[in-house]
Amino acid sequence: MRGLWQYWRSLFIVLGFTAGGSLVFYTYTTYMQKYLVNTAGMDARTSSRVMTAALFAFMLLQPLFGDGKPTHVDHLTWFTAESFGGPDRFTRELGFWHLVSVHRGLKITEEQRQRFVELYLAALDKANMPADPEFRQAVREHVEFGSRVAMQNSHAATDQDLHPLRDVPRWTWAGDDTST
Repeated sequence: MRGLWQYWRSLFIVLGFTAGGSLVFYTYTTYMQKYLVNTAGMDARTSSRVMTAALFAFMLLQPLFGDGKPTHVDHLTWFTAESFGGPDRFTRELGFWHLVSVHRGLKITEEQRQRFVELYLAALDKANMPADPEFRQAVREHVEFGSRVAMQNSHAATDQDLHPLRDVPRWTWAGDDTST
């Protein structure tokens, strides 16, 4: 312990970030489910599944995006929730052009895109998401499509090179209660 005191400033910075991260994680995991149920009208079970999958995906993807902007996880959550029928917060607060602009210039490779898809789908397994084939296929199609759009936009030199998608896509599947 005495050795740590010679680095007291660094020690308190690490403790502060750890405490802050823990508080944010607790707040997110506790209140986002309530938000999805009370505001978006999702049932509690679906909300729980979406949040569990999102948290595992974020955990697995954090090493890739950890040095990015601190709002990245929130924005990705808003986008995913809206895509699967949740609140339209991404569209209202950021707009689709935000998504285009954050990927422009990144030069995402096919290997990076495939790794993103692989990690996202692995997160579904880790979160014990439903093995329902229609649900899994919908998520796979969503992630494959979105990652291809992001990759194309990451290489766009001009607006004409961008993918033509201009709105958050809506994803449903045969077993989705909201698709009827």
